[in-house]
Amino acid sequence: MEIAYLYDAVYPWVKGGAEKRIYELSQRMAARGHAVHCYGMKWWEGENDIQIDGVHLHGICQPMPLYSGGKRSMTEAAYFAGKVLSAGVECEIVDCQNFPYLSCFSAKLLASVNRRDLFITWHEVWGDYWYEYMGRKGAFGKYIEKAASRLTDKNIAVSERTQRDLERLGAKAVQVVPNGIDWQKIERIIPSEKQSDIICAGRLVRHKNVDLLIQALEMVKSEIPDVKALIIGDGPENSALKSLVRERGLEKNIEFCGFLENYSDALALMKSSRLFASPSTREGFGMAALEANACGLPVVTVKHRMNAVMDLVTEQTGIVCEPTVEDLGEGLCRALQKGDDMRGQCIEMARKYDWDEICERAERVYENGK
Repeated sequence: MEIAYLYDAVYPWVKGGAEKRIYELSQRMAARGHAVHCYGMKWWEGENDIQIDGVHLHGICQPMPLYSGGKRSMTEAAYFAGKVLSAGVECEIVDCQNFPYLSCFSAKLLASVNRRDLFITWHEVWGDYWYEYMGRKGAFGKYIEKAASRLTDKNIAVSERTQRDLERLGAKAVQVVPNGIDWQKIERIIPSEKQSDIICAGRLVRHKNVDLLIQALEMVKSEIPDVKALIIGDGPENSALKSLVRERGLEKNIEFCGFLENYSDALALMKSSRLFASPSTREGFGMAALEANACGLPVVTVKHRMNAVMDLVTEQTGIVCEPTVEDLGEGLCRALQKGDDMRGQCIEMARKYDWDEICERAERVYENGK
């Protein structure tokens, strides 16, 4: 097969869940003998078209900032969508990521003209969250999202929660191809010498609710005075969160590790911790939580209709709490008490999401959809 992946951001120059998914799948598809092309902004120096590990990378335009004022830039989305129209994409399989939406419509036009199969991979469905994100303008975002769900009958969801949300929009025959983990790489990681009780990793933005975690840790400290927590990541909430730690007198209990360029360092820190906290109320999949399970850590997360991490957590692999300080604090304490008993189940559950298995699943979806 000839497979084209369309997305503005390209791994490893831009690091995120969608970028990593395309990177992992494209490399494995190429190793299986498929011709794989990735079309995105040109984040690299040198030629516009390069080849890495058998994958053809096409820089179809100069990069623009993906975010403006802490939110996805509509200007960038429109710019990239326009460039997609002239990118010369002619592969028999076109897999376009649902964000940033406008490129999906460009991909649909190209696929129709060239009589190609268009797949759209959905990482999240926002629905009414558009109003929280954009205010009154959210009505436009919600309309665009619904229209995008009707562009093809070959929609792919990265989680069962996203599948259900898509079907509520009217999409038919949505297939689930989840994100994955590099099981062998994680297995080889040596635990860090820096030990902790609780670890949290992710971009420091409001919906990740790290402030809720910090307040809950104040409760945990009353039970375990020397509790140690690590927070990995950076973002616009960084300064406010550090101020909150100082206000609560938790400087000796909470350490901010910042953004770790080498993600293996984050995995090593997970392996030397006891549990993973994911207080976010909006996760399209929850790859960091799954990687934590693979490191043997139970996951403590919160109930919310937009939190797909809930779907990864069972009674044997973690705890789902109400998004309150009291319930999260109690959940963290319970998980610390019985975490060792969950370790084996966490690892076995995560093993099912190895990228090689996910690649086989994606390959079958592409072949059946031709």
